[in-house]
Amino acid sequence: MEIENLVANTVYIKARESGGSRGKGRSKKWRKYLELPHISQCLHLKDEISKFCIHMFLVNIQIAERYIQFHDFRRSSEIEFTNTETCLPERWFVMFYFTGVTYEYIVEHQPIGKELFKQFCNREPLLQKCCLLLEALEEFDITSNEDKESFASSIINRYLRHGSSDLLPSDIVPSDLILNCDDKSGNSEAIFFPKCFRLVKEYLANEPFERFVDSIYFQRYLQWKWREKQPIDKKTFRLYRVLGKGGFGEVCACQVRATGKMYALKKLEKKRIKKRHGESMTLNEKQILEKVDSRFIVSLAYAYETKVALCLVLTLMNGGDLKFHLYTLNPNGLGESRVAFYAAQLTLGLHHLHQLRVLYRDLKPENILLDDYGHVRISDLGLAVELDSNHCAKGRVGTIGYMAPEVINNNRYSYPVDFFGLGCLIYELIEGRGPFRARKEKVKREEVEKRIKENQEIYSGKFSENAKSLCKALLTKDPNLRLGSRGRGINEIKDHKWFVSINWKRLEAGKVQPPFVPD
Repeated sequence: MEIENLVANTVYIKARESGGSRGKGRSKKWRKYLELPHISQCLHLKDEISKFCIHMFLVNIQIAERYIQFHDFRRSSEIEFTNTETCLPERWFVMFYFTGVTYEYIVEHQPIGKELFKQFCNREPLLQKCCLLLEALEEFDITSNEDKESFASSIINRYLRHGSSDLLPSDIVPSDLILNCDDKSGNSEAIFFPKCFRLVKEYLANEPFERFVDSIYFQRYLQWKWREKQPIDKKTFRLYRVLGKGGFGEVCACQVRATGKMYALKKLEKKRIKKRHGESMTLNEKQILEKVDSRFIVSLAYAYETKVALCLVLTLMNGGDLKFHLYTLNPNGLGESRVAFYAAQLTLGLHHLHQLRVLYRDLKPENILLDDYGHVRISDLGLAVELDSNHCAKGRVGTIGYMAPEVINNNRYSYPVDFFGLGCLIYELIEGRGPFRARKEKVKREEVEKRIKENQEIYSGKFSENAKSLCKALLTKDPNLRLGSRGRGINEIKDHKWFVSINWKRLEAGKVQPPFVPD
């Protein structure tokens, strides 16, 4: 058995090393696997994409309206759903209704669409300048504070100053905006850079995008979408060692033969699912994973079935889970700076789920995984639920010690449930134990639930005043008074003093170096 494990580990390590290099780990037949069809076989996909864009457009409007209603943003003078800065230009709607395909979906949400649109624009100097300016403005948005001033000057000198070689025409960027760039200094770029970005994006999303849709570059996009839609099966992957086991099956490492890319294969055995009546739970997890698109939540790359199992191919996380890092490697708790980094990434992950009207409900150390570089992702969405039109759910669902009082009382609940779970997790990572149970303490479920509803958690000297303040605010018994539920949503958590060192835009873009890298 030991020899088998040694061989399995060796093969897996070699596969991981090859999967990280371009061109390595591919099958010798990879060209055949990735062969693109004749364009005549793909033209029908344009209509399918159009219908999908229309559907997503209507769904996003409904989600936005309900989200705004839930947080009572309509009463705020700071945010208006009909604000002209947030509304799309009239021409965008014309383009949308006549073609169905949108710049937002093709270019902003599809990596292959973005790359092909960039290639299309590179043929014309004016469009190339527009793309370069958008890239520069996006990079400026996530630049560290100490480098912002010099980077802003370089953007202005190249693109937004009279006489510069890459100055855009006045019908794209008005002359008065160029004059503002000449005349103003300091932090004025915070005002006119977003406006400039919006104007250039609107220009590209109109006539240039229309020409892109009629070009061979969009045909190549359709060919890739055709390839993407082709059915897959177990022959698509090479399987390696088992990484872990769960209630419905096991998780093993796998590698795509055509590309060499490594993933985690979650096998859900059909017999176990049927025996435990987990059909709806399994389908729910797959449907939610299909909607998720966040660097802080495990992503679903493929899904297929065999005679005996349902298979989900997910992001491979080699760094272990936080339960292992806490209780095996750091039994006295993690440092506050490290916990703050993890908590910030989880906050962004929860925010993404909440924007999709999804409640996670199972935030705990074993469900938080680290990748090779030290970034964390939320995993195991089996208990997640999509909220109804009133943004509410009901059911005693979760893990003992992490469930909010309103869940224990079997009341209707909403997003504050996840904020309570976040508070429990932060407390546990700092203290080295959960807030309502001593380490290795054997206590009945009823007693833990009573403590959650009635007892005040105890804070040791491991907590700074800001960490203590945040945990108390997140672990508030009344969900209406809990941090994140007082009118400003997730911004209440992001603006807390404990996160003062976090650059949220850089963190969301994956530009912040993790404080710990797994070996």
